[in-house]
Amino acid sequence: MYTLAVSDHIMIAHSFRGEIFGPAQQLHGATYGVEVEFRREQLDDHGLVCDIGLALAVLREVLAELNFKNLDEVPELRGHNTTTEFMAGEIFRRLKTHIKAGRIGPGTADTLASMRVVLRESPVAWAAFDGSLA
Repeated sequence: MYTLAVSDHIMIAHSFRGEIFGPAQQLHGATYGVEVEFRREQLDDHGLVCDIGLALAVLREVLAELNFKNLDEVPELRGHNTTTEFMAGEIFRRLKTHIKAGRIGPGTADTLASMRVVLRESPVAWAAFDGSLA
C-alpha cells in the first residue's frame, strides 16, 4: 500500500459533558497537530498517490472551518463531546466529502483505498480515525 501524508494544525476551544472529564467540563483550549495519510494500492500514471498540493489545500480548507472556533458553538457539532477521537472522525468525514467531489485530483476518488486522520493533542497523546474511502 502506498501512502502520502500532509499535515497542519488547528486551535480550538470546547468543553465536555460528563463527570468523567473532570476539569475539562469547563471551557478550555486545545491545539491539535493534524496529519492525514492517503492510501492506495498502486501509484497513478504519474507515480503519485494524489496531488500533494491539492491534498494540503483541501486539508487547510476543512480545518479553516474549525480553526479558532469554540466547538460548543458550531451548529453541526452541538450535542457531541468533541473529544480528540470524535474530532479525528469528524475531520475524516469532512475530508471524505471533498475527496468524493474530486477536490484532490481527477479520478482520485475512485483510486484511493483508505485514509487515516491523526490528531496530536500533545507529544504524548493522540487519537486517530482510519477508514475506507470506498
